[in-house]
Amino acid sequence: MTKYNELQVIANKSTKRVGRGIASGQGKTAGRGTKGQKARTGKKLRAMFAGGSGSLARRVPKTKGFKSLKAPAQVVYLDNLNSYDNKKVDNFVLFRDGLIASPYQATKVILRGELKANLDLNIFSASKSVKEAVTKAGGSFTKTAVPLKQSETDKANK
Repeated sequence: MTKYNELQVIANKSTKRVGRGIASGQGKTAGRGTKGQKARTGKKLRAMFAGGSGSLARRVPKTKGFKSLKAPAQVVYLDNLNSYDNKKVDNFVLFRDGLIASPYQATKVILRGELKANLDLNIFSASKSVKEAVTKAGGSFTKTAVPLKQSETDKANK
């Protein structure tokens, strides 16, 4: 156990007083070196200044366009849904069967192959041809919002 007189108290540490004589250790130039732009008082250099040789911001290559922060929709192909005959298909069913990576992200069904199953499709998006194929097979498509992930605190309170 540490003793009261051995405590390292940093909160009350006084600031270093520079430029108070040679004997103090930080006298004369006060830790600024000798001469030059950084040794002078007054206006300081801006953050991107590089000694007058062109600022860093101007030398770095720029990329064109923009990068969207929105996550792209997960893709499911229509022929993968043939095993869901007479069933309701939503994000949680597709996630359970390993067709999508997350049930809390937008999902879009795209046409590939034929649909033989009669199913009720309740997901965020589907191509126009998929909607026609689902209704032709006797099923229905309902656009639903992406489910929100329930927080851990809400689960604990229930």
